Amino acid sequence: MIILDNLEQFKVVYRDGKKWNRCIEAIDNLNNIQPNVMHSIGDSLVYMIQENIANEQQHCSDLIGNRRYFDVHYYLEGGEEIEWADKKSLTTTHAYQDETDRESFTGNGQKAQLSQGQIVIFNNENAYRCIASQLCKKVVLKVTIEDGYFLNK
Repeated sequence: MIILDNLEQFKVVYRDGKKWNRCIEAIDNLNNIQPNVMHSIGDSLVYMIQENIANEQQHCSDLIGNRRYFDVHYYLEGGEEIEWADKKSLTTTHAYQDETDRESFTGNGQKAQLSQGQIVIFNNENAYRCIASQLCKKVVLKVTIEDGYFLNK
């Protein structure tokens, strides 16, 4: 997992590559989309704005992992506490499902408090959960691990 302090830092660190440019394209398009509606850019990125997510379905007991996509959260307002751990140190509760690109785990990990302006990137070696939040507004981007295309196409 990687935590960046702000969007400018993200743009400097992740300036090369189609998927990173698409992340910026999605963030630049936020004024044109409705909250809680999934949008896509090509076949490598889907994104949506989540608003007022305190104590909603995003906050679950299991840690969630992915294999084909990784998650990027950009906090626009408010913040939340997250927990993450290496999948190898966790116990699987629901096996990986290709249709959803999800697997669930139990266990404990490290915690961090994220706030407005920060960006977190959850890589595929980790699983995470959102464990507490204020009222918050964030962009959730699901980015393919491949650089701009799917290997099976």
